[in-house]
Amino acid sequence: MVDISAFLDKVEKPARYTGGEWGSIIKDPASVDVRFAFCFPDTYEVGMSHLGMKILYGLLNARSDTYCERIFAPWVDMEQLMRQNGVPLFSNETHSSAGDFDILGFTLQYEMSYTNIVNMLDLAGIAAFSENREGVFVCAGGPCAFNPEPIADLIDFFVIGEGEEVIGEVIDAYKTWKKSGEPRRAFLERIARLDGVYVPQFYEVSYNGDGTLASFTPNNENAKRKITKRIVHDLNKAYYPTEFIVPYIDIVHDRIMLELFRGCIRGCRFCQAGIIYRPVRERSRDRLLALANALIKHTGYEEISLTSLSSSDYTMLGELCGGLLDVTEKQNINLALPSLRIDNFSLELMEKIQKVRKSGLTFAPEAGTQRMRDVLNKNITEEDITKSTRLAFENGYSGVKLYFMTGLPTETDEDVLGIASLATLVADQYFAVPREQRAKGLSITVSTSCFVPKPHTPFQWAAQDSVTELMRKQKLLQGAIRQRAVKYNWHEASVSYLEGVFARGDRRLAKVLVAAQKSGCKFDSWHDFYSFERWLGVFAECGADPDFYTVRHRSYDELLPWEHIDSGVSKQFMVSENERAMRGETTPNCRENCSGCGAASFGGGVCVD
Repeated sequence: MVDISAFLDKVEKPARYTGGEWGSIIKDPASVDVRFAFCFPDTYEVGMSHLGMKILYGLLNARSDTYCERIFAPWVDMEQLMRQNGVPLFSNETHSSAGDFDILGFTLQYEMSYTNIVNMLDLAGIAAFSENREGVFVCAGGPCAFNPEPIADLIDFFVIGEGEEVIGEVIDAYKTWKKSGEPRRAFLERIARLDGVYVPQFYEVSYNGDGTLASFTPNNENAKRKITKRIVHDLNKAYYPTEFIVPYIDIVHDRIMLELFRGCIRGCRFCQAGIIYRPVRERSRDRLLALANALIKHTGYEEISLTSLSSSDYTMLGELCGGLLDVTEKQNINLALPSLRIDNFSLELMEKIQKVRKSGLTFAPEAGTQRMRDVLNKNITEEDITKSTRLAFENGYSGVKLYFMTGLPTETDEDVLGIASLATLVADQYFAVPREQRAKGLSITVSTSCFVPKPHTPFQWAAQDSVTELMRKQKLLQGAIRQRAVKYNWHEASVSYLEGVFARGDRRLAKVLVAAQKSGCKFDSWHDFYSFERWLGVFAECGADPDFYTVRHRSYDELLPWEHIDSGVSKQFMVSENERAMRGETTPNCRENCSGCGAASFGGGVCVD
């Protein structure tokens, strides 16, 4: 156990590190067989907002033989004091050193957190490269694990897909191995046989003269040629916590999160989550109401957020909101519904979600022209956008946030300028409402992110725009927005460029990440610490060309670094969708017509819906 009391008063937010929050679980580490640390490679405030951590924390601690604790990346003030005082990375619950655990499990939510993983291992005194590691095992999972290769040399094993079932199988295998006295490698061989587990050291990689991948071959009889993702088939029977840890300080999402369903019916071609979480699986209204009541009782939160990739697509949304309001109105609890689809936004739904207090409205048209929205398969029209925003303005809203992307495949300057035109059209809907009916203070926020082609999407072969081109498009759009009520925010182009490097990278990037951490790179998603110039220096030092992973178009027959990971959606489907995108053809959503993507196999032959 480490002692931080001597310098805890010298850090900005001591409650990030003290532990002891309401709902946290304390066990005697000596009384369990397996100690597992859920490691989040960002600050406490970000990590404590992550639903996956809440689920696995409760699930593992429900086992009498296992103790799961939390470890977050310490903020720079705390890290400096830890290094000065020789204090290693530690857990929140018992302040145990990370090296005292059996398994450290990192969640991979965002590629720009990779340097924090390296930094946390360094703080823990644990070897960065798995081949040099002894004692504790380091695993990883989450959406970025669907291309594990950029950090494959740093991780002992990956969990691909949803973890609720497979994590228990891993724990059971660890207990058996621990009692056997077998060498470290034997544990990895045991779990390599499990569906959804990938052990990188059991595969050999070779490259062509042009740098592309030549082969990817198992070197161990226990290793599968394809690692198929794990999913939970029945969400009603799946574990979901009825108690959340309630922090002492504000966190990013400080509220009850109620997961409606997993997967998405829509098939937006840029969206990795829409692919890797297929097929759609819903929780029942009754199950959600029971969870909501239990969480209200145990947390005292004043807001419930209904979460999913597209919450307004939940088939029982009206009935669910009605049932929740019977409870929340009496207790003055707000009901928030993010992830609204602009084409099924209704007055009835709006009235329900604003009964306690009015939340802001956010819509994601993604592109400014119909041609570009068809390329993306958004399946929304300009009429959908104007109708929904007019409805909102007629019913007391004066603020709308609109999210778009720039740098999309086939995008032209006309498509970029279309974003400004669409924002003006939305403003026109406000002024079309009679003055006496309007809420005061029109505010339209236009935000653009930079498109990053992701693995396991129809756009995985696309070239990414250069930093220079992305910045040019941002300036073009900025100059075109002249409506005073419209505010424009944009994402830093060079950050998206680096995200693109690691999104579609291969094993040769692990050495780049380690060198980057040594040069001072960490918290790369935080503007105050990010340095593109430092990163460019690291790439040059390592002899790596970042353009190879970003601005280069891939052919369909190129072996991609993530092709040994099976998302359940066929390559044939993604090629077909990419070709349809280039022709500007849309594909119906899964409820209208099954497009034969392959994910139905996870539901016993039919998509679970």
